[in-house]
Amino acid sequence: MKTVRRTAGGLALALVLGTAACGTAGQSGGTMTPAGTSPGATGGTETAGFKIGLLLPETKTARYEKFDRPYIQQEVAALCPTCEVVYANANQDPNQQQQQVDSMLTNNVRVLILDPVDAKAIASSVAKAKQQGVKVVAYDRLAGGPIDAYTSFDNVQVGKMQGEALLNALKAGGDPKRGPIVMVNGSPTDPNAGDFKKGAHSVLDGQVTIGKEYDTPDWSPDQANTQAAGAFTALGADKVIGIYSANDGMAGGIARAMQNAGVPKGTPLTGQDAELAGIQRILLGTQTMTIYKPIKPEAQNAARLAVDLGSGRPVQGTSTVDNGTSTQIPAIIIKPIVVTKDNIKDTVVKDGFWTVAEICTGEVQAACKDAGLS
Repeated sequence: MKTVRRTAGGLALALVLGTAACGTAGQSGGTMTPAGTSPGATGGTETAGFKIGLLLPETKTARYEKFDRPYIQQEVAALCPTCEVVYANANQDPNQQQQQVDSMLTNNVRVLILDPVDAKAIASSVAKAKQQGVKVVAYDRLAGGPIDAYTSFDNVQVGKMQGEALLNALKAGGDPKRGPIVMVNGSPTDPNAGDFKKGAHSVLDGQVTIGKEYDTPDWSPDQANTQAAGAFTALGADKVIGIYSANDGMAGGIARAMQNAGVPKGTPLTGQDAELAGIQRILLGTQTMTIYKPIKPEAQNAARLAVDLGSGRPVQGTSTVDNGTSTQIPAIIIKPIVVTKDNIKDTVVKDGFWTVAEICTGEVQAACKDAGLS
């Protein structure tokens, strides 16, 4: 796992695009609240840099406010001290995100870093940005419309890693077809969810019996809880031998349903995002694994792409993607990492994603000691 992490970090550092200079003057003002305003950038006056709009999708997942936003702001400030980051969060509302794009265009942003709530719904806003000469970097999720660059992880590989971890855990307990599994996939409006699902199915199909499968609107933990509870009732809580959850937030809701229904402890449960609660469940034995996606290099990629695009420089990627516009879009893709109880210390703790003090609280303290974390 250490080798993989070095590969991910090296990919970001070696292949993100070069040191950026600032562009020409941009007009301040408008209706959005600037986040991380650079020195010298004052409302209503000309500045030496330009504005970059940052649109993140929601706050339920801890990563966006704790990691993505500050990492992007820090990298933009380092590359272009007089550039200004204008921030908005859509709170999982695609209509609100469309309105936020409109406000940013009115506010004369030169580049948008966009993590879409709904990839299809935002396409018209991306087209509007294009018409106004505003560049768009799709961040973490591939947005519809004429985007200029994309940075994320190999999302099909994420699903394969989840599927392999689940299948291996099932085989460790006997015949992987000895009972049904339940699959709880992500939001049908998120293109990443489709990739995770595709990857997981490529591993699990033919190897297991899928008793129930759901797509979960808005990645809702509450909805995942309800779906899982219904599945356990229909299939028999003592008959289900494993649960695929596309992320840690939903795994939290599923874990509660497992406990309430009497699903045997230790029944495999997958996750993703290396959320604090997910890491703690892994230590406690109520979740099997998660996927750690190093956010810092991804955020740095987005900031550097945005500064280069705003400065008028062409961008390149490690690969290309097609988001349905029949155009090959430059993309910088980072490898994900599987996290289990055995490598928490060498992944999320070593990278500073979570500290031992954050992880090892309350009932988790004893499990941390057993895992060599305290």
